[in-house]
Amino acid sequence: MIDGSRYIPYDERTGAESVVYFTRDLSAAGIMKVFEKVNGNITGKVAIKLHTGEPKGPNITPPSWVKEVMEKEPCLKDARIVETNTFYKGDRYTTEDHRKTLAINGWDFTEVDIMDADGTITLPVNGGKWFKEMSHGSHMLDYDSMFVLTHFKGHTMGGFGGSNKNIGIGCADGHVGKMWIHAKNGNDWGVNEEELMEKITESTKATIDHFGKNITYVNVMRNMSVSCDCEGVDAEPVVTPNVGILASTDILAIDQACIDLVYAMTEEEHKALVQRIETRHGHRQLSYMKELGMGNDRYKLIDTDNGDVEITQKDAVKDLKPFVRIDARK
Repeated sequence: MIDGSRYIPYDERTGAESVVYFTRDLSAAGIMKVFEKVNGNITGKVAIKLHTGEPKGPNITPPSWVKEVMEKEPCLKDARIVETNTFYKGDRYTTEDHRKTLAINGWDFTEVDIMDADGTITLPVNGGKWFKEMSHGSHMLDYDSMFVLTHFKGHTMGGFGGSNKNIGIGCADGHVGKMWIHAKNGNDWGVNEEELMEKITESTKATIDHFGKNITYVNVMRNMSVSCDCEGVDAEPVVTPNVGILASTDILAIDQACIDLVYAMTEEEHKALVQRIETRHGHRQLSYMKELGMGNDRYKLIDTDNGDVEITQKDAVKDLKPFVRIDARK
């Protein structure tokens, strides 16, 4: 078993390089700046997969930003935000309660599609060792393209939540797919460490294989608690500095780049988040994506703020400012 607690430095990686775009502009304009670099295949009916959060959660990507992006980006004119219900019993467990939470958090500017509101479908998991198929909300089949807009942060079980977690957990339906990922030996939350990372990743593979080239990724490195947005107001306080926004057509490259930026920070800046990632064996998400052929863990990091020049991870996180709380819902 590969040790998912170990960070693999860039110079130890092999294979091709992808491209990851970067901006320090944490705003709707920043999202659009990098999204426009990677949205060439976002066509037809578009699903925007993001984490809408538990009631009054302080760290989610601001709905006002998403609203502006949807209004200004031509390919998103008729797009729909998509979600699924939760496996845990709470304020998003049923479709009815989920819709109430969406309104509380400011997502009522549009109609959010809860994809498992009308049942489930299965999609094949090609090459998986845990699953042959994954259960999703039936509305998944209504879309031609998917824009994966992810709030990058820590995660209580996964170590970190990037694009892989956003899709792997977030597109699996609430009461079947998520159970397949998490439950084991009569314990609803019995899967952890390497097995959990691999199951999340296989679930993701079902979704990205379904959309093929018609999928792209933006990760927002802001309000990065070690806790997921599913913990809402109970999330651990943020101590990691805000960084910026990244975009790529390669899911492994963008999640790996976010991890690399975290590790490029000073010890004081990244200590809490690194500890969360390593103690949960979160790096196995990345190594397993590579094993399954889902992307490259090597990439060129392109600074869109300075003429699209290639920069190092150290350049990207140079002179970060200490975290200051920003209301995520504005």
